[in-house]
Amino acid sequence: MKAVIQRVSQASVTIDSNIVAEIRKGLLVLVGIEDADVQEDIVWLTSKIANLRIFEDENGIMNLSVKECDGDIIVVSQFTLHASTKKGNRPSYIKAAKPDIAIPLYENFVFQLEQELGKKIQTGKFGADMKVLLLNDGPVTIIIDTKNRL
Repeated sequence: MKAVIQRVSQASVTIDSNIVAEIRKGLLVLVGIEDADVQEDIVWLTSKIANLRIFEDENGIMNLSVKECDGDIIVVSQFTLHASTKKGNRPSYIKAAKPDIAIPLYENFVFQLEQELGKKIQTGKFGADMKVLLLNDGPVTIIIDTKNRL
């Protein structure tokens, strides 16, 4: 499971000209799921995201988590995070999980992150053509791959 975590001062997801998710201060999380991902990956990654100390405290030091600063989160499924560009110019997405595997894992990821954060998480729509708008704050962007956690 791969995630791109961006600290934002605002973010939104639009589908068919309708805003389906919108936050101010918080995180925009793009998550890519592969066939090898399991519940252990979800638990580890959601805990890591909820507790990452990337928000500034009263002294301007990145010392607070999204939980501690009462921020919000939008999660967007992003299979292209598993793109392989080793051969040619057309990326291969062979490692990205197919919807029958990815959707339950994605839904479980969102549920687990809600448990970690203690409030509702906003999302895009799995498989939809989404327009994602964000104002990256910092900029702060963190990339995490659960396969590299050990």
